[in-house]
Amino acid sequence: MKKIEAIIKPFKLDEVVDALSEVGVEGVSVTEIRGFGRQKGRTEIYKGAEYVVDFLPKIKIEIVVPSGIVAMAVEAIRKSAHTGKIGDGKIFVLPVEQALRIRTGEKDEEAI
Repeated sequence: MKKIEAIIKPFKLDEVVDALSEVGVEGVSVTEIRGFGRQKGRTEIYKGAEYVVDFLPKIKIEIVVPSGIVAMAVEAIRKSAHTGKIGDGKIFVLPVEQALRIRTGEKDEEAI
């Protein structure tokens, strides 16, 4: 099992979730976050004054999938989140040692 964390632009969320559903991902956790990478924020003007906004709104998606569909899930996220512009995001893949469904006691891949 692997945990996939993806940080994407907020307006791409629906496309990414649809693409993940198509490859068989059943559960998705979504968190609204703020951050920046190479784009280093942006400058905005408010009431004639210039302000630097260091942290941009982003969406963090977390899923746990069986090892057999990791490549398909990563590619689904990559394709659906891609705009070709700076700030498209990142995808991280981490190992998962154990999963347990609290309600039924199912373990590992049966729990996801």
